[in-house]
Amino acid sequence: MSPARLAWLCLAAAVLLSALAVVQVRHESRQQFVALQALGAERDRLNVDWGRLQLEQGAWATHGRVERLAREKLDMRMLRQDDVVIIRQPRQ
Repeated sequence: MSPARLAWLCLAAAVLLSALAVVQVRHESRQQFVALQALGAERDRLNVDWGRLQLEQGAWATHGRVERLAREKLDMRMLRQDDVVIIRQPRQ
């Protein structure tokens, strides 16, 4: 086989391998892009859930609701003036 023919075969093999590498990289790039899009959608869904949970927490923690539950479930009540005892520290 002549050196020129061998050079052409090596060059053709290099071009073929390079083309296959480009196809492989493109395929992986597309797969990564699809995964990125899925993660972006998941992030958006989680942000919506987070906002909903913050609103729900705000509703559950209102002062009126806490006071009502304290009265109904724990039998708590506001102190009357007769229930308050003030203790003064003696002066030395």
